[in-house]
Amino acid sequence: MDSPQAARLHAIIKGRVQGVGFRFFTMQAAWTHEVTGWVRNRVNGDVEVMAEGKKEALDAFLIDLQHGPASASVQDVKVEWQPYQGEFTSFNPRETI
Repeated sequence: MDSPQAARLHAIIKGRVQGVGFRFFTMQAAWTHEVTGWVRNRVNGDVEVMAEGKKEALDAFLIDLQHGPASASVQDVKVEWQPYQGEFTSFNPRETI
């Protein structure tokens, strides 16, 4: 997928995003938008996401992250766009850091 349309998204989601199904929601959204990468909780209460795919798919994925599941309350999403690296083949949860 190494093309000008491919990108990498690193996001930190803040708010009431742990204990509300946010990681499962994120995995479902990743599969829906066909992006690869990972999601994990952070000990400070945030959720961190690293995702790769087509820029258009990542834009749609980011909109989902900004809303979250109905049980969550997203206060802020810090986004960093990076060059595509082709590092992932699927989208999975990772251990809390």
